[in-house]
Amino acid sequence: AEAAQFFSFGTNDLTQTVWGFSRDDVEASFFTAYLEKGIFGVSPFETIDKDGVGSLVRSAVEAGRATRPDLKLGICGEHGGDPESVHFFHEVGLDYVSCSPFRIPVARLEAGRAAAGPRGSDSR
Repeated sequence: AEAAQFFSFGTNDLTQTVWGFSRDDVEASFFTAYLEKGIFGVSPFETIDKDGVGSLVRSAVEAGRATRPDLKLGICGEHGGDPESVHFFHEVGLDYVSCSPFRIPVARLEAGRAAAGPRGSDSR
């Protein structure tokens, strides 16, 4: 943060690194069984894993902003178009989400909802 003007987190890459498996590999083979057995409630590639990947993002936001308060922070990836993930990213203080074009309407709607409430007013 001392040298950077922004952080952009690649949530798919972070998810693959944290969980130790590739999205393409698990979705094509065994991940359905994990969902069916309740090991995962939802795929961490669809909705951000708040306890794992989310905690890394939160830590980086806190450390980055402690070093550079005007640091721009965001994510790129499909999580940027997932409603629950967008709300989480707003809560941890990200400035933007980036996602594929077909997810933009949902991302914009949820970013507006996150800023407006009901989880509280936007203090940024």
